[in-house]
Amino acid sequence: MMENKIKVLLIDDSPIVLNILKRILDKSSEVLVIGTAKNGSEGLEQVRFLNPDVICTDLMMPVMDGLEFTKQLMETSPKPILVISAALQGADETNVFQLLEAGALDVFPKPAGGTDKDYDLIRDRLVSKIRVIKSIPVYKKAKKNPTIETASYPALPSHSSKQIIKFLAIGASTGGPNAVQQVLGHLPKELPVPVLCVQHISDGFIDSMVGWLGQNTKLKVKIMQEGETPVAGTVYFPQNLKHMIIGSDGKLHTSNEPPFNGHCPSVNVLFKSLAAYSGDKTLAVILTGMGDDGATGLLTIKHTGGKTIGEAESTCVVYGMPKVAKEIGALDIQLPVDKIASHILGLI
Repeated sequence: MMENKIKVLLIDDSPIVLNILKRILDKSSEVLVIGTAKNGSEGLEQVRFLNPDVICTDLMMPVMDGLEFTKQLMETSPKPILVISAALQGADETNVFQLLEAGALDVFPKPAGGTDKDYDLIRDRLVSKIRVIKSIPVYKKAKKNPTIETASYPALPSHSSKQIIKFLAIGASTGGPNAVQQVLGHLPKELPVPVLCVQHISDGFIDSMVGWLGQNTKLKVKIMQEGETPVAGTVYFPQNLKHMIIGSDGKLHTSNEPPFNGHCPSVNVLFKSLAAYSGDKTLAVILTGMGDDGATGLLTIKHTGGKTIGEAESTCVVYGMPKVAKEIGALDIQLPVDKIASHILGLI
């Protein structure tokens, strides 16, 4: 049955980390480690010889780091890439989310030494990630022009008879960081509403994502603080592995609700709290992602008079969450991700 296993190439400059990853994955019935490399340059050679199904790469490596490796691979012979790295890098180092921008599909925290029980828990999560990204089609990525793209923003209406929107809410999962960046990156600094955003992300990576988004949008991007009042022009993300809700007092709170289908934070938990507090004044957006988190929350917002948008299949990395939302009648409209920001501005 070896031919049915997912063939994985591991790239990391630490022999210890490579040994730990091999030890974890060698016990999986789904995955076969077919090779290792200690930097991106070796990794490119191994890809040519071994033709892996999935590549797991570190970020910071000598000779060629994970970012340059990802760029070169995605320009020549694309493969699904999972970044396995320390969640937080030094201030002067490459942000792990730049690899996702370059074409990698997801991130996973680098495992440390541990017991067999620790490795069993890591194995379940890691193999699940590998299984998901193996199923995602990847395409050649053209070299980006280094000049900063300037977007022309539609003028915000000074007065309007349109429905009053007080909150913009966004939910995303696999493929979400780039989609969220595309939406937020085309919203103006003077956005007249706060943005509440939930992204499924591995333990410890939310701070890196917030830092990366902060450099790629005109809006202020931050982790929410318990009890703070959301203000216009600011994007709020949940604290690490915690639900975020809007309370009956109009303030942001963490919630002790159980995970939704394994997800904490959950898009549904946020959306349903908004439906209860300000449903008819909420504009909710569901972006790329596997599963169904956010669908019933969107439907609740729609039923209470709010507006809903789903990302179109044509631009989704994984057409899961928007698909389910569409199937249950929760969407007002579906749009390619590059059209969502202008539609948002037309509604607020």
